Formats: sequence, C-alpha cells, structure tokens
Amino acid sequence: MKAAVVTDFTQPPRFADFPEPVARDEDELVVEVLAAGLHPRVRSQASGSHYTSTDALPMVPGVDGVGRDTEGRLRYFVLDDPVLGAMAERTVIDARRSVVLPDEADPVAIAAAMNPVMSSWLALKQRAAFQAGCSVLILGATGSAGRMAVQVANHFGAARIVVAGRDPERLALAAAGAQASVSLLGSDEEIAAAIAREAAEVDVVLDYVWGPLTTLAMTALVTARPDRDKPLTWVEIGSVGGQAAAIPSAALRQAKLALVGSGQGSVGVREILGELPAMAAAIASAVFTVDAVPVPLAEVERAFADPALAEARVVIVP
Repeated sequence: MKAAVVTDFTQPPRFADFPEPVARDEDELVVEVLAAGLHPRVRSQASGSHYTSTDALPMVPGVDGVGRDTEGRLRYFVLDDPVLGAMAERTVIDARRSVVLPDEADPVAIAAAMNPVMSSWLALKQRAAFQAGCSVLILGATGSAGRMAVQVANHFGAARIVVAGRDPERLALAAAGAQASVSLLGSDEEIAAAIAREAAEVDVVLDYVWGPLTTLAMTALVTARPDRDKPLTWVEIGSVGGQAAAIPSAALRQAKLALVGSGQGSVGVREILGELPAMAAAIASAVFTVDAVPVPLAEVERAFADPALAEARVVIVP
C-alpha cells in the first residue's frame, strides 16, 4: 500500500510503499483511511522531536483520523503505534480507541477538528474541572489550537474569555469570540500590565506558550489577583515559547495556584476515550468552525514542507 513514510527525521515524509497492516487480535481492525490530520503534534512526531517519539524508522506519522471499517462504518480513531500511523491508505486501529460516527459525518472536518478540540476540551474538562460560568485566559490564542480553545470555552459556557497572542490579525480573529484581548508584543512591563488588568480574576489559564512568557504572565496575574483565596488552575498544554519556564516561588505561596499539565500521559487513555463521543458529536453537528485544507496523500511531502501550509489545518486524504 501507499503511505507517508519517514526514513530520516531531518526530512519530510515521502509518498512511498509500506507493508500492508495486519490486525493482531480481536480488538484490532484494519480500516480504510479517509482523512488524517496534519497537526503540530504530527509534525513533531515525524521529526522525532515529540516527547513520546522513538527512534523506530521507517515509520508512518499520524496520531488520529477517520476511517471506514470492514462493515462500512465510519470511525474516528486515536492511534498509539510508533511505526504505523494514520497517513496511509490503510492502518490498524484498536476498536476500543475509536468511536463510530454518523454516516453523514464529514471525514475531513472530523479529522481536522478533533485534535485541536481535544487539546482544550481535555484541559478544561479533565485537568481544570471547568464549569459554566468560569473565566479563562488563553495564552497563545493565535495558534490553531488556541483559536479553537476560544470556541471550546464558549461551548462550555465560559463567562469571560481573555485571549493573548502576538500576531495582531489572528488575535483579532480570536478576540471575536472573547470578552478581552492582550497583545503579547511590546515591553515586558506593557505585557504584564495588560495581563494584570484583563485577567487578574480568571479561574483557569490555558497555556500554549510556556517559557519566559509564562514566568512574566504568572507573576503579573498572581500579583494583581484581588482575591488570593480564589482557586486558579494553570494548565500547561504547549511550549512554543520555550521548553522550560522559571516558576516564581512566591506565585505558589501568594495564591491558591494549581499548576498542571495536559497531554498524552497526564490525561489517561480512559479519560480520553470517555470524552471522544461528545467531542465527535459536537464536531459532526457543526458546533465548531473549522477551516480544513485537504491535501492528497501523494502530495504529503509538500504538505509538510510548504511554508504556506505551516499554519493551516491540513488534512491528508488518501
């Protein structure tokens, strides 16, 4: 069969032959892949830089997708195989890590949206115990997952959403679904003052940035917090701003601050699977707006390498 094959972590995947998948037990199914999302998580997987990556080569990237099983049913699936991912004509899934979709569901929309929706959905539901009426600051709201987090927070009934990011045009787009916005351009003093002014009373921070910006934002937010007894959950999701952040000790002492992570490992498989049906139903019913860019599997090298597609919600279509 044909697949996107990685033979060198310094090069993008290439359209090439790969061995046919084989189901190994009664829980596994071979599915015809209809759509597989090219998420940032998949880019790091294909480059060998993700924290779950192994040295196994050759490998096929892709952590999730939509496929058709042998009985003709559409399934959204999540994979945990370091060698055979979703970017192939066929792959093997664990039926227990999948959810059957309505026949009318759009495979491209599901593949494009599930991963970015999952990012903030799991963070809010599983790591922050977010409830309707809570407020949230989204650091890095100009990225694809961050912009989706605005929609997810609104879906969960957030009373106040504050978005923060660097790109002015994308920040304006994210701000359309929020109550306030903070530019992360300018001096440290200007950024800290804006965060303190707009987000001092939030219940949750979704942090897609990390690094020095997190140190600055956390210090500003905690210092300006009028009610130090009010719980604040800081959820680390991404690290585009740096792999390490210097956490000020005073921040952990001055406020009722809980610092947690949300990702593969910190959210268990059982919890992820438990949320899949509701996420799939919301996406299938067009609750969320997703701008998907389908690219044929045969052009996968271009999909990975073209700078114009780096920020797009690309979906590989075999």
